[in-house]
Amino acid sequence: MKLDGFGLFVKDLAKMITFYRDVLGFEIQEDLDTANVYLIKDGTLFMLYGRNDFEKMLNRKLEYTKGFNGHFEIALYVDTFEEVDKRFNEVVAKGATPVLPPETEPWGQRTCYIADPEGNLIEIGSFNKPFER
Repeated sequence: MKLDGFGLFVKDLAKMITFYRDVLGFEIQEDLDTANVYLIKDGTLFMLYGRNDFEKMLNRKLEYTKGFNGHFEIALYVDTFEEVDKRFNEVVAKGATPVLPPETEPWGQRTCYIADPEGNLIEIGSFNKPFER
């Protein structure tokens, strides 16, 4: 098996499309009244699904975390420590919820955390060099 991508099950799809498109700069073409969003971000499939639609498809009710979601994070990489600080300030100014301001960790990474409108954690980090896979 190969990893294809990951998806978020969201309560308010229009609000989440707006956040990921306008605050984080994801290239989302779908209208705000869509049922699903599929996009490629830096070679990774990223999907947003409306919770109600997904529950109807499964024919069962699911439970969801409220507040900050500590089950996973979305990690975004930038090339420099300065860019971590700059991007943190930019996305907070655009409406992201600040969770942890930029800090340089003992393992050499500068990192910070924000949350999307439904509490999913997003890390912005750097090891002060271009991304290597």
